[in-house]
Amino acid sequence: MDGLWKGRAPLAERLRPRDLGEVVGQRRLLGEKGPLRALIEGGVGVPLVFWGPPGTGKTTVGRLIATRWGARFVQRSAALATVTEVREALVSSREMWQRAGQRDLLFLDEVHRWNRAQQDVLLPFLEEGAILFIGATTENPSFALRSALLSRSQLFVFEPLSEEDLRFLLERALADERGFRGEVTLQSEAAEFLILHADGDARRLLTALETAVGALGQGDLSLTQVAEAVGKKAPRYDRAGEEHYNLISALHKSVRNSDVDATLYWLVRMLESGEDPRYVARRLVRMASEDVGLADPDALPLTVAAAQAVEQVGMPECALAIVQAAAYLALAPKSNALYLAHGEVKRDVEKTVNEPVPLHLCNPVTDTMKGLGYGSGYRYAHDEPERVAPMPSLPEGLRDREYYRPKDAGWEGRITKRLQALRALIRSRAKPGTGA
Repeated sequence: MDGLWKGRAPLAERLRPRDLGEVVGQRRLLGEKGPLRALIEGGVGVPLVFWGPPGTGKTTVGRLIATRWGARFVQRSAALATVTEVREALVSSREMWQRAGQRDLLFLDEVHRWNRAQQDVLLPFLEEGAILFIGATTENPSFALRSALLSRSQLFVFEPLSEEDLRFLLERALADERGFRGEVTLQSEAAEFLILHADGDARRLLTALETAVGALGQGDLSLTQVAEAVGKKAPRYDRAGEEHYNLISALHKSVRNSDVDATLYWLVRMLESGEDPRYVARRLVRMASEDVGLADPDALPLTVAAAQAVEQVGMPECALAIVQAAAYLALAPKSNALYLAHGEVKRDVEKTVNEPVPLHLCNPVTDTMKGLGYGSGYRYAHDEPERVAPMPSLPEGLRDREYYRPKDAGWEGRITKRLQALRALIRSRAKPGTGA
């Protein structure tokens, strides 16, 4: 077995494509009529930004572009290299270009790690064309990159590899001279396990295969052997990145759409990926008010109880409490009436004159205040036959506002008739500007 791999580069590095024809996946970009392929073959040396998850070929394609364009490939990582180090590399590349007409291709990996001020160091070199440039990022460039850098670059989005792509790559790794040369085979269930484990990431697939072969040796490897050697799959997730926001958005919208199955899937995926359960619990509390509201008044206390369970018992014991709360929200009747009412009130508070509190609602704490009319005309609701006084409580300029409009769902369906009766009683004998 040692002869297969001892002393050699990692499998993912050995199998790195040598030309565009060997690239697996990204057919939309690199196929016969793909826009990135056309740019490469046309020698159009504009700055490029590659956005996509790990293991989708960003670095590989960068290397192939450098080879195709006759440039020296200079790779740096924004997570490791300082701005000074990158600037020195840029200056060196500029001098070589001016002296010999030879350009470098600077491949700056994890470019999103630099803040916007740090990204500015690249701009003058890109404008003068002293270097070829590719910035690679796993984060949404719209949020992570400076607009000045984006406006000077052509953006290409790399997609996760499909199961078909990964299956082809796995077969290549087993058969290719740079891989295991046919001395290792996988039973079909073991191959499918590795493909699912990879989660669209070619590097993860090849690393897992190499780990299994290193632990088990040559021969025909079974599912049980490979699963034990490789271990549990770690879902792709970044608690501070775009995937975090995409998943919580999927969870919220599944709850709102009363899709309990999708709700449970996105919730468990977040928790298994290492998301802070306190964050998830807080968002469920928000959903209870925003999307359920008074259609089911029990939704809010139940989600608050789940949040308390998170604080008291922690993971993994609290997971079921969060699951219970999320499922309840998904199955509950929905109303955004309170959410809409809150928005309308906020707009009125911000955009209308903040009128004084009507005098009949003010407490006459002193004789002077009583003499000024404080509390004059106030009617005590409990003394009224319907426990409602015919007395306006909004400022004069907003007297006719109706912010809360309940939906015909759950408890709010019952609230509608009562609300109409209450509003009619309040306005029945009220005189504008007074409480009488």
